[in-house]
Amino acid sequence: MSGDFTLPSSSGLERDARRVSSHQDRVSPGEIAIGVVIGRMSEFFDFFVYAIASVLVFPQLVFPSFDRLTGTLYSFAVFALAFLARPLGSVIFMAIDRRHGRGVKLTIALFLLGGSTAAMAFLPGFSQLGWGSVALLCFFRICQGVALGGAWDGLSSLLALNAPPARRGWYAMMPQLGAPLGLLLASALFAFFVINLSSADFLEWGWRYPFFVAFAVNVVALFARLRLVMTNEFATLLERRELEPTRVREMFRAEGRNVIIGAFAPLASFALFHMVTVFPLSWVYLFTKEGSGNFLILEMAGCAVGIVAIAASGLIADKIGRKRLLAICAGLIAVFSVFAPVLLGAGGVGEIVFMVLGFALLGLSFGQAAGAVTSNFSSRYRYTGAALTSDLSWLVGAGFAPLVALALSSHFGLISSGAYLLSGAVCTVIALTINRKLELQDG
Repeated sequence: MSGDFTLPSSSGLERDARRVSSHQDRVSPGEIAIGVVIGRMSEFFDFFVYAIASVLVFPQLVFPSFDRLTGTLYSFAVFALAFLARPLGSVIFMAIDRRHGRGVKLTIALFLLGGSTAAMAFLPGFSQLGWGSVALLCFFRICQGVALGGAWDGLSSLLALNAPPARRGWYAMMPQLGAPLGLLLASALFAFFVINLSSADFLEWGWRYPFFVAFAVNVVALFARLRLVMTNEFATLLERRELEPTRVREMFRAEGRNVIIGAFAPLASFALFHMVTVFPLSWVYLFTKEGSGNFLILEMAGCAVGIVAIAASGLIADKIGRKRLLAICAGLIAVFSVFAPVLLGAGGVGEIVFMVLGFALLGLSFGQAAGAVTSNFSSRYRYTGAALTSDLSWLVGAGFAPLVALALSSHFGLISSGAYLLSGAVCTVIALTINRKLELQDG
């Protein structure tokens, strides 16, 4: 294939990326992994910046006429809008991908993601704009979700296709490192301003700076991903229909069962995801006297544990299998759901134990949650199927987790949040069992 290959509608940035990559006939799995991690980190950073602000800022800025608990619940309801919008974003941007190329798609999606996040930095409060402030927050959050659906680039699939057969679990965990890294950066920025500013200054202007950073992070991530997407090897895989976007309706008709099973298989992991990141911050902020800055520092320590656990998941999965590891983790999460409410309500030491155990389990399960079932897709439908499966699994497993957990806990106590987490573990076991039976039937 010629190194001068360009699409007529490709953007200038896409053409630049092609020139940089034109000399490369093959991209190593390590290079792909770096691009994937940078891309996922930027996406999770944008989402966690909003998640933290949904506890510390928006209840007072956008919903000041309600008590703090009700304002936070409304803020979490807006939080869920992005997860509802993600599948729509995938459908829209799959069409753009088919017509104009992946570079154009990624450029639009990541500028929309970074732009909508940065726009929140200029959000006027309810006292200035009334319900217009609420409407703008909802609009920007929906834009985040649509953009994230469009940010699917197929690099995770490319990484899996290029991984040595005996190290599939190790390479499958690499994209997942973006989540704790994104949370680590978001928590560090917010902790700095919360600790060093007065409450008034933080609510007036300090909280806005992490949102400004989002745009710069996304620009860096965009070029890192385009550099790989525009390589000759990636284009060759497209020609072989290994990573070609297909129509969503066609994919559902052919392999819809894999989408449904894939949406529920990682439910334990995805429910735990926000149960140890967003929900505990809201609980501590609303119902304890502990400073939010200190808890954000604790979350940063939890991220370090999560990074190590995600890496360990790759090693373990290559020994015992990804699906088996997911099943074992679901059982461990079920056990953790019994003790988690007690730990979170036990004060400082209990919170530390809760975060360490929670992030360790999250890392082990989340590290293999993405690829365990999406590997069932045939090559023709892998690209579109993996994207929609990811969207639906986040929607079912995580989109409403902070809202449901806080609503239940505020009315029935922390024990109810443990029951919610337990239900996710049960769904994972059921989905993996069904998947196993179908594999045996097909085999």
